[in-house]
Amino acid sequence: MGLRKLLTTHIDHPESHSLSHYQSVGGYVSLKKALTDLSAEQIINEVKTSGLRGRGGAGFPTGNKWSFIPKTDKPKYLICNGDEGEPGTFKDRLLIEKAPHMLIEGMIIAAKAIDSHQGYIYIRGEFMKGIAIVEKAVEEAYAQNLLGKNILGSGYDFNLAVYSGAGAYICGEESALINSLEGRRGHPRLKPPFPAVSGLYSCPTVVNNVETFCNVPHIIAMTGEEYKKIGTEKSPGTRLFAVSGHVKKRGIYEVEMGTPLKELIYDICGGIQNDKALKAVIPGGSSSPILNAEEVAIATMDYESIASLKSMLGSGAVIILSEEADLVETTFRLAEFYSHESCGQCTPCREGTHWVKDILHKIREGEGTEKDMDLLLSITRNMEGGTTICPLADACVMAVRPTMQKFKNEFQKRLKVSDKPSEEKQSVVHAG
Repeated sequence: MGLRKLLTTHIDHPESHSLSHYQSVGGYVSLKKALTDLSAEQIINEVKTSGLRGRGGAGFPTGNKWSFIPKTDKPKYLICNGDEGEPGTFKDRLLIEKAPHMLIEGMIIAAKAIDSHQGYIYIRGEFMKGIAIVEKAVEEAYAQNLLGKNILGSGYDFNLAVYSGAGAYICGEESALINSLEGRRGHPRLKPPFPAVSGLYSCPTVVNNVETFCNVPHIIAMTGEEYKKIGTEKSPGTRLFAVSGHVKKRGIYEVEMGTPLKELIYDICGGIQNDKALKAVIPGGSSSPILNAEEVAIATMDYESIASLKSMLGSGAVIILSEEADLVETTFRLAEFYSHESCGQCTPCREGTHWVKDILHKIREGEGTEKDMDLLLSITRNMEGGTTICPLADACVMAVRPTMQKFKNEFQKRLKVSDKPSEEKQSVVHAG
């Protein structure tokens, strides 16, 4: 376990984004193999055998997702979700800027697997540099007959376009992204039907994350069996983790799945800033429930371990919080984000995120009461569990409630003096 470079082997080369450099290190060899030696079914089977799970957050088996596409005469669309808006997450940005041809190669292979002839790369609007780099890479690929008609003489056609989002977090949800691509407001759709049956333009559609597609050329090159030997049995491969917060060496690290979280923090990232004690870790982006120090000690970075601690590996954003962290402030900031980013389509989310933010603001300012804390927990219970079309309301709940439950004393200390626990009231009186 530990550091294991697969996607990031050549990331530090100044020309890693160029076609010439990518081809010089074996780029597009997997594409030739997939187009000439493998059938669509064989490609899907290789990905299934590899055990690759979606790197966007849900961790759904990629090969299974591709196999759901029905064999119909309707056009089939392939979409890359590069709308990386989850707070704390910045690993897809690295791949977009440093390895765009790895992404393109993975998408063409996936296109053959599902018999798609049109793809879209949907990139977060704020990633101006990344958008320009990917657009240039697409042009290079067309010029070398890696995209377009009769790719590399194989008889297979595939066109690819780059689409810029407009800064909406909600468009990271695949059906909202599809609505945005169609020129509609970025509102999530009711499911079923799922995109595999009725997605873009009511046609079968696959949406995968940037990192997911970047794994595909490596799986084809090394075979699914070899890929599965990396990581753990149920969480194979490597994973890019965007590490931020109170840690000495922040950055993006590619590590083998199953690596202990403590190893990532202390051995790979150099430990906590100023050698302070660790208070907590948000292990998979802002919507993954917080882990306290005791849970961090036993956690390994794979889907099963983090799930057993009632959290999620999510988007791969690891936010480290030291003993100096103000968790009331942190929780308020996250609630404020979800309130701002709610699309307003569903009442429990539109109203719930607003109330959660306002009550937390009240507590943060020292005006809250025990009744406010009880009300806050009551509101979160009414926001979760399928009461909304998409999981944004649930994400807000997961960012707030576990922190309040595990670090209740920190919130109580910020209440009005009359509502503080009895021992704190006494200490305030004596101090006066």
